This record gives sequence, structure tokens and C-alpha cells, in this order.
Amino acid sequence: MRVLGIETTCDETAAAIVSIERSGESRILSNEVLSQIAAHAAYGGVVPEIAARAHVEAIDRIIARAFAHADLKPGDIDAVAAAAGPGLVGGVMVGLTAGKAIALATGKPFIAVNHLEAHALTARLTDDLAFPYLLLLVSGGHTQLLAVRGVGDYLRLGGTIDDAVGEAFDKIAKMLALPYPGGPSVEREAAKGDPERFDFPRPLQGRPTPDFSLSGLKTAVRLVAERIAPLSDNDVADLCASFQAAIVDVMVDRTRAGLRACREAGITPTTLVVAGGVAANQAIRSGLTRLATEAGLPMVAPPLALCGDNGAMIAWAGLERLRLGLVDDMSAVARPRWPLDELAAKPATAA
Repeated sequence: MRVLGIETTCDETAAAIVSIERSGESRILSNEVLSQIAAHAAYGGVVPEIAARAHVEAIDRIIARAFAHADLKPGDIDAVAAAAGPGLVGGVMVGLTAGKAIALATGKPFIAVNHLEAHALTARLTDDLAFPYLLLLVSGGHTQLLAVRGVGDYLRLGGTIDDAVGEAFDKIAKMLALPYPGGPSVEREAAKGDPERFDFPRPLQGRPTPDFSLSGLKTAVRLVAERIAPLSDNDVADLCASFQAAIVDVMVDRTRAGLRACREAGITPTTLVVAGGVAANQAIRSGLTRLATEAGLPMVAPPLALCGDNGAMIAWAGLERLRLGLVDDMSAVARPRWPLDELAAKPATAA
């Protein structure tokens, strides 16, 4: 069973083909990603109009490369999956339209994938996890804790009440004149700095409800940076290290609260999973690994190449849904907002 996946929700134009073999083994046959970082770097963030135009220009050749590298033709696949949201609606429309066109031309089923579900299920592609598990979903636009009970069956336990964690990294990087994208830049600087020089707050630490708040931490970094300006290279490194240390403490503390909330809801997680673009941060991974060990659980994070937006995760989510008969028609629309727990309206489970 082979599925083509198309991802265009933000600033990566991506296409991939993923298969499940008769043995039950999952395989990534191709995974093509074209980043738009250079096009947006001058603006310090993604410009939706630029992103949409770039998707239009690149989508055909990226899909063609996915087929070529998998040594397949469009007629060889069993279904087409495309991210239908949430995301920048102009870009989403590009990938969604391309996916529908291929599905119509080949007569194959079409699956409109929730981009967040794709992140949520990636650990099953890479590690063949059983349900249920606790997911910390961390990206530029999302910071959520969810109990993943099955394909299409999610219980939202908590989320951010202001900034997403990736957004906070990007804003700190811009504040300190570091290159875009901000997350990797702050992480590189943090590796050179003293994480104990500045005692930044840990918002909501110890609260029983597993929610997040990062705007106060971001403001604290800004106020210190303004107080000690002009900043030396050492100052920038120490600010990044101290900020990242605070972020790690917040992620660990809030995820610990998420584990309690999960069990209070009568769900016993098999695994702690972190996914999304910020899951590439090694300090966050290390902190969550320590928490998982404390809780007696394995901790799973996707390989770095599958943390950011990519077509393989869309193809895999489509494949998971296809196996359960959860396909869509051509009326599926691009959705700038699409909460993951809305999918629980038509739950399904798979072992």
C-alpha cells in the first residue's frame, strides 16, 4: 500500500511517498522538501504571499521528484493525501488542489490530512508505537499536550495561552539580531553561553493544569537585553542559554502535569512523544528524556529530518486513515484553523 503525501501549510513545499509492505514494515520511498528560508530571511519570518507564490512555482517539480526517487508512476500509488490545514491558507490551497488533481487523474482515493495529526502520528511511522501515548506537540504555531488514543481520536489536555514555543524562539532571535529561522540560531548560541547567568521566570511552573504561557518569559529576556545593551557576543550567548534553560524547565514541568492529567482522564500512556519543528532542539529532547525516565516511560522523538514539515508525515497520516477507510471527497476545503481534537467527531483506532 503506497500513498503520496503533499505538504504546503507554511514555508516548505514537500512531497513524499510512504508504503506499508506485506510484512507490516513501513518505508519512506521518497521524501522531497524544498525550504523557502532564503526567501523569507530578510523579513525575519514567513510572508504568506511570498510563501504561496513559491509553492505554486515549485509544487509540480517537487511531486515529480518524489515519484522519480521512489521509482514509481502516479498510477502505482493507492491514494493521495494532502495537508488541508491548519496553516497559511494560500499555501494550503496550492497543495490541496494539486492533491485533488492527481487523485482525479489517477482515480485514486483522496485524503485531506490535518497537519497536526500528521505530526501526532509520525512516531508510529518511525517507531511503530501502540496507542495510547502522550504527545507534546511543539512548533512555530502550536504548543499542545494531547492524549493520542487512536487515529482521529485525540484528547487535548492543555496548550499555550499566548505564544507557541517556536514563536518564542523566533521572537528572541529577532530581538537579538540572530539569523532566521530563530530556533536553530538560539540553540547554537545557547551552546556557547552560561545558562545560569540570568534567572528568567518559569511561567505556570507547578500549576496542576497542563497549560503553557511564554509571553512573560519573552518579555523578561527583552527587558534584560535592553538593560545591559549594547550586547557583546558573550551577552547574546548567555541570554540564549538562560532563555533555553527556562524553556526546557517549562516544557518538562508542563509535560509532567500533562502526564498527571492523562492518567486522571483514565488513560495510561505507553510512551511520551515529542513532535513538531521544535522537537529538533536537543536540550528539550534531553529534558523530556529525563522526565520520561522518571515516569517509567520510553521517550520517542522523530529523526531530525521528520521534525519539521515534510511530505512523509502527510503520506503516513493518509495511509493510517486509508487503512481504516477514512477517505474524503473533492469538497474538502483549505482550513487556516483546524483543532486536532475536532477529529474525534469520527474516531477510529488501530493497533
